[in-house]
Amino acid sequence: MTATDYISGQDPARRKVLSDIHSIILKEDSTVAAEVGLMMGKEMILYKERGYFKYGLSSVKSYMSMHVMPIYGGSPLHARYQKLLPQAEFQKGCINFRNEAEVPPDVLQRLFADCANVSIAALLEKRTRKK
Repeated sequence: MTATDYISGQDPARRKVLSDIHSIILKEDSTVAAEVGLMMGKEMILYKERGYFKYGLSSVKSYMSMHVMPIYGGSPLHARYQKLLPQAEFQKGCINFRNEAEVPPDVLQRLFADCANVSIAALLEKRTRKK
């Protein structure tokens, strides 16, 4: 299944926002490739940098979610975008939302452009070398 297939299979009311976010991620972060796979027991679009998970985009029963590794664990990006997306629900590394109004495209463009500057692959490879 492709990312387009995944989006096409979602509730019609969610397709546009999911498609827009998918396009923003691919436009703003050229380091990632999209595939559909499982994470936390849920099928979603996984965006990987050199084989390492960087982002996820999912649609579950009562909300949609963006998993964003560069904001994980209280990074400065987490704090910045929590203020810029006050209607969305932030967790450690994910942003849950119900509609496009909670995640305006112009803010998401800035978020993913900022995240593109963070190499998850380099961070993980560096951590592996230290062991």
